[in-house]
Parts: sequence; structure tokens; C-alpha cells
Amino acid sequence: MTTIRPAKITKVLPDSIAAEIGFEVGDAIAAINGTQPRDLIDYKFLCSDEFLELEVLDASGKTHYVEIEKDYDEDLGLEFETALFDGLIQCNNRCPFCFIDQQPPGKRSSLYFKDDDYRLSFLYGSYLTLTNLPEREWQRIEQMRLSPLYVSVHATEPDIRIRLLKNQRGGQILEQLRWFQKRRLQIHAQVVVCPGINDGQHLEQTLRDLASFYTDEVPTVASVAVVPVGLTRFRPEQDELVPVTPEKAQEVIAQVQLLTREFRQKSGSNIAWLADEWFLIGGAELPSESEYEEYPQIDNGVGSIRLFIKQFETAAAELLPDEIPSTRKLTWVVGNAVEKAFQPIVQRLNNVAGLEVNMQALNSNYWGQAISVTGLITGHDLLINLKGQDLGEGILLPNVMLKHGELVFLDDMSVAEVAQQLNTKILPVAGVEELINTCISDTVKI
Repeated sequence: MTTIRPAKITKVLPDSIAAEIGFEVGDAIAAINGTQPRDLIDYKFLCSDEFLELEVLDASGKTHYVEIEKDYDEDLGLEFETALFDGLIQCNNRCPFCFIDQQPPGKRSSLYFKDDDYRLSFLYGSYLTLTNLPEREWQRIEQMRLSPLYVSVHATEPDIRIRLLKNQRGGQILEQLRWFQKRRLQIHAQVVVCPGINDGQHLEQTLRDLASFYTDEVPTVASVAVVPVGLTRFRPEQDELVPVTPEKAQEVIAQVQLLTREFRQKSGSNIAWLADEWFLIGGAELPSESEYEEYPQIDNGVGSIRLFIKQFETAAAELLPDEIPSTRKLTWVVGNAVEKAFQPIVQRLNNVAGLEVNMQALNSNYWGQAISVTGLITGHDLLINLKGQDLGEGILLPNVMLKHGELVFLDDMSVAEVAQQLNTKILPVAGVEELINTCISDTVKI
């Protein structure tokens, strides 16, 4: 039986119920109305009541009982060390394209944990395969209406999916989708295309099968992202994978666009979308903004370039001045995959008198990729490409290069370490408004 640990508090939001009561960082919630929360899902469900009795451990380990009366669904204002109080449900597949297995050895152990946890899928949109769930977890998904979940399908033909996941339970995917359909629960699907394995006629079969679940007012399969396999120089030998060539990218683009036109005529939606990487690898024009509908797969790199450009244009019209009071020179680091697409943004920033922004579009020597998306650029790549260069007053660093919630790159180098070696300041930026404000605002310390 998995041990449930008390939920350790890392932040108490100001002016919240918890702040008013006197909760402190380091306290931990052991039970809510007599029930131990397994995870953040339980915590939110249990805390929705109007009357709460909390069993709380303070930092010294002493137990306190706190009674709270509040409005229904009113948040307490607490944040926790982790979303899972009973530990991570780990992956039981051996996918040859798994990014965890394509990392170098010798890094901290947490980098090698393979999560396949439906709770992280529900809370944060991470993808899972549904191959490791005992019956009680299926029951919990149904009872708590945990929808949508994000599912790595890859192939709907049982033998192809089993081959990709190296797991006999992988062949149950259509049966599992029917389970979601019967209960009116939704998923967003992902198909990682591995040339020679699940492309061609297999890809068409997969997309047609998934599109067949786009029915009713609440489609079981709400969207599908088609993503090219990403390979690094650390990948296992004899993994039967081959990289996506420009020719293969063009072939997949043509195939999927033909299918999505058909889906759109039948259902009013594309249902499936190609990740931006296909167009960058294939040297093809990105689809127009209208093609992406409500951007249902934005976190999978589907439409992220178009959306970023649109958001920049909107924010620039409002925020960018004609000139800034004092001159400023900055270096904006991105992956070389977006170099051409982001040129208009650089030109617009440099139209501001007194502002000079130089874009450095890098590939990832660390991962061994000639074409790299921004999120895979590492501290190692910055040092190799930027050492000894005039970087101006600092580096504008998209925070997608950093681990979630940490000032650490994917290669485990810290931002501070890289800044010291490059002898410059590194300014992490999240989104277009922060990018613009960091460029022009005197309140931002350069």
C-alpha cells in the first residue's frame, strides 16, 4: 500500500483564509474532515466544503486541529511542495523515443523518473499512456470526472502500439477510448510519428480511428496533435528509430492536411493538427492563424509560433514606445527552428529608438540536433555559442528553456552558473509582455 505523506505547505498566499488563520510555510496538512488527501485533486475536492476540520502538523511535528467555516468552493490560499502526496505513478512502458532514455547518464536522479500519472495529466496536461492503471484508478477517474486527460496514442492498431510502447497492454487503446466515450469523458490525443513504424497508412488509420470519436456535443477525442519523433545523440543503440527528414516532413504535412480537410467538412473541426516542427523541418509555410481554431494543442507546440506572433503584435501596439530614454542593447536567445518566423519581431523591437535587440538562434549541440526548438536549448549550448561575444547588457532568455519553477536548464546547469561564465546578466522572460517590458522598462534591472 502506498504511503500518503502529509501535504507540506511551501507558500501561504497573502490576504487568504490560510494567512488569516496563521498557517506558515513548513506546516503540513495530514487530514481534511478525517480524510487523508492523496494528491492535489483530493485536496481541492475536500476543501470545497463550507465546514472544514483540518489536522495540521507544524514544522516541529506537533499536531493541531483547525476548524474553518467558509464559502463553498472558496480557496484556502495554500500551495504545496508537490501535487502528489502519495508518490508518482511511474511508467511501465519502454518506448524507444522516450526523452528520459535519451538523456546522458550521471545527472540527478529526479531527471530519470518516468511519470505516467493520470493525476498530472488532469492537473497539468502531461501525457500518459493508460497502460498502468489498476481498476481502482479507473473508478476514481469516473467518480471524480477527471476530464480531459491527455493521452499518448501513437497508433490505434494494437500490434503497432505494442511495438512502440513495448507493452502488451498498449493494444487496448480503442477499448479504453470506448470506456471514455461511454462515460462522456474527454481526452486530448498525441501521436508521435516514428518514420517506418507508425507513419504512412498506419498514421492514416490512427487519425481516422481517433476522428471517429469526435462525435456528440462532448467529443470523446477533443483534439489530436501529430508530432515528429525527437532524437538526441544519447539515445539507445539499435532503437529502430530514424530521424524525420525534410522529405518525410513534407510527406506527413501533405497527408495530414488532406485528412484534416476531410474531417473539417464532416465535423466542422480539423480534429488533428500538425506540430509546428513539421513545417520547420520541411521548410514549409506555417498554417494561417485561423487553421488552429481554439489552439487546443498549444502546449504540444501546435500553433505556438503563430500565437506568439499574434500576441506580440497585440502587445507591441499597446506597450512599445517610439523611443526609450536611455540606450539599451540585449541579446535574445531562441532555438534556430524559429529564426525565420521571429525576424519580424526583432525588426519591430529595433524600430524603437535607443533599443537594440540581437537574436541569437541556436541549435542544440548538447542534444545533437541540427534544428532545435527553443525549449531544448541548454546552458551548455549557450556557453558554446555565446562565449566571448558582445551580448550587450544581458540575455533575454525564454523561460521555456528552464525546468518548471526552477532557474535550471535541462542539462542541469543553473542560470547563475551560465551567467557567471558568460559574464553577463540573464533575464528569464515568460511571454510577450514580459519580453517587451524587459526590453523597454527602466524598472527592470539590467
